[in-house]
Amino acid sequence: MPMLTTIRNSTLEATISTRGAELQSIRSADGISYLWNGDPAHWSGRAPILFPCVGALRDGRAVSEAGEIRLPKHGFARHMEWQLENVSDDRAAYRLDADDSTRVGYPYDFSLRAEYRLGERSVATILTVANTGSRTLPYCLGGHPAFHVPLAEGESFEDYLLEFEQPETADCPQVDLQHGLIMDTCRNRVLTESRTLPLNHALFRGDALIFDRLKSRSARLFSPKSGRGVRMDFAGLDIFAVWSPAQDAPFVALEPWNGSGTQVSEDDVFEHKQCLRRLAPGQEDTVSFTVTVF
Repeated sequence: MPMLTTIRNSTLEATISTRGAELQSIRSADGISYLWNGDPAHWSGRAPILFPCVGALRDGRAVSEAGEIRLPKHGFARHMEWQLENVSDDRAAYRLDADDSTRVGYPYDFSLRAEYRLGERSVATILTVANTGSRTLPYCLGGHPAFHVPLAEGESFEDYLLEFEQPETADCPQVDLQHGLIMDTCRNRVLTESRTLPLNHALFRGDALIFDRLKSRSARLFSPKSGRGVRMDFAGLDIFAVWSPAQDAPFVALEPWNGSGTQVSEDDVFEHKQCLRRLAPGQEDTVSFTVTVF
């Protein structure tokens, strides 16, 4: 059975499960629950860690230097039981190591560590990948935390905005809804030299908005009406996706990625995926993103 651990400080409380090392809740001292509750009527996830792929491979398969790769959408890390390495009042760390079950579809040795640290009104997610094998390790890595929208009584989904730190001109690739591939040759203009995108459910009828050419490395999801929202800082991650299910769900996911689903212009060599990372044997690499609530 998965084990839940709660960390807290004077302003925030966060609960994490050993299943997927996934955040289960972020709650402020004034009683606001920010993280999506995992209601399966819309989406049973909350804040999965995406590894060793982000998005879908073409037909769930790819080839690599170590042999065939077979992975489900967003990889296997989110479905596995992780080891709780250590915990203190305001931080907790988890580890997932390669084993025979992971090598079946991903023939590489790795160690993946996830640490959560609370700040004054923030939760930092720190992800470290180590290559414990003898081959170069190719991988993608990302986060997928979702947040209640609306957060305050009397508000609607349409009261919320997505605001980037810099003006952006964004042409987001369409998504092949049948196969999950990224149609990078077919793009929709979402922003034109603007920082602000008003939200409505129709934006997500074609799946996620994938911002793969951003200047910004910070974005806010908030309501000018109540002043409630979250800010995500994601320096060191190349792609930023924003998603809400097509069935008018009351949440929005903010997803910082290194890597993405297979693009229609790409072949099926895993190492050719956009924004993929590589680690030499014995090396490790760390990325992080931080959610600040207000």
